[in-house]
Amino acid sequence: MIEFAVETTAEGVGVVTPKGRLNMSSARGLKEVLDDLVSGGTVRIVVDLAETTFLDSSGLGALIAGLKAARQAGGDLRVARPTESVTTVFKLTNLDRVLRPRDTVEGAFDA
Repeated sequence: MIEFAVETTAEGVGVVTPKGRLNMSSARGLKEVLDDLVSGGTVRIVVDLAETTFLDSSGLGALIAGLKAARQAGGDLRVARPTESVTTVFKLTNLDRVLRPRDTVEGAFDA
């Protein structure tokens, strides 16, 4: 089972860290966490993928849904520190162009 660590930085950025496999059985949980952040007013979100060991199309769908929700609320969603396997999925699906993975959580909202 996947675990989601959630924290908010001093700058008001929500940081979500999925720990484990982000797949069909866990993607709904990520979507709910992201929706809760946006509905609570946290519209700048970083998903830290350093501890995500696997990502499938359901996980990608949850990330894109979160991106859409954040942008509709006037914010944005960024991904940071993807593992090699997650980076491969982003590249194969060309979603690296949309999600533009960042090297650090702290720098995800830097220019």
